Amino acid sequence: MSAGNHAQGVAFHAKRLGILAVIVMPLHTPSLKVEHTRMHGAEVILQGTTFEESGKFVQVLAKKRNLILIHPYDDYLVMAGQGTIALEMFAQQPKLETLIVPIGGGGLIAGMAIAAKGIKPDIEIIGVQAKQFPAMRDWLNGQRGKCVCGTVAEGIAVKRPGLLTRRVVKNLVDDILLVGEDEIENAVLMLLQIEKTVVEGAGACGLAALLGNFRRFRKKKVGLVLSGGNLDLMTLSTIIQRGLAKNGQLVRLRVELSDVPGELGRLTGLVGEAGGNIMEVFHQRIFSAGPVKTAEVNLVLQTRGLHHLAAITSGLNENGFRTLLPSHEHIG
Repeated sequence: MSAGNHAQGVAFHAKRLGILAVIVMPLHTPSLKVEHTRMHGAEVILQGTTFEESGKFVQVLAKKRNLILIHPYDDYLVMAGQGTIALEMFAQQPKLETLIVPIGGGGLIAGMAIAAKGIKPDIEIIGVQAKQFPAMRDWLNGQRGKCVCGTVAEGIAVKRPGLLTRRVVKNLVDDILLVGEDEIENAVLMLLQIEKTVVEGAGACGLAALLGNFRRFRKKKVGLVLSGGNLDLMTLSTIIQRGLAKNGQLVRLRVELSDVPGELGRLTGLVGEAGGNIMEVFHQRIFSAGPVKTAEVNLVLQTRGLHHLAAITSGLNENGFRTLLPSHEHIG
């Protein structure tokens, strides 16, 4: 069973070796991960709303069809294979002082911690989990996991960390940080904008933790693991647009104006003169809460950011238009 990345690795090598691969994924696994796994020739079964439900199903399926389970994280050989990432990072940058690694079930960080500490015992190993699924950190703190369904980091949305991985994490991982959904989305967007690299939510958690705790890691040589680029286009599009909205580069602006000929033209002209790009216009008379002789216009604008947006709204207000952002929107 797998949320997507382990599945593709197993499917690829099974095809290369001529071995049947059956992959069980949760029902709401992003379609990109499902299709890429099928492209490698694996039989994909979507079962269960969570990773844990998929795991229960796969135990029954393996016995029924006489298949061998390759666990995505609670397996010494899988942990060892994932640990080679640390070897490659040291080969490229021997002076690394800290590794920040996403945690789901714990296989990736367990393998990397063993390899990294074996080479450099004083290296700092930091794990990262989504606030919605803090299972490993809760277990280490002796707390019962309080996981909430729904996270952009579905690749590490695991409610119960592995039995083997827990022991390694407890002994070798120095700390586990939690990151929120906004922080993860911002990290995905930053990697796309600056590095021109598409990284899925789970893979961007390391950068999110670094940005959220920058004072802690200041002046240190930090290695981040970008563990997965399987981000479907709809999710990527939503993250981009939400990011533009937070920065004031894509905004909905509500304007009240007199319901007389020429006012809409004057409004759009002023926006254009101020350098705003109007993408959509919604002109409302009937369902407006304002006086009969007024109309309400909702504009979707592209701007250069919050300062530019402030200049546009200020110019409109000075010319007799009443402007405001929809009350439920948060900008900046």
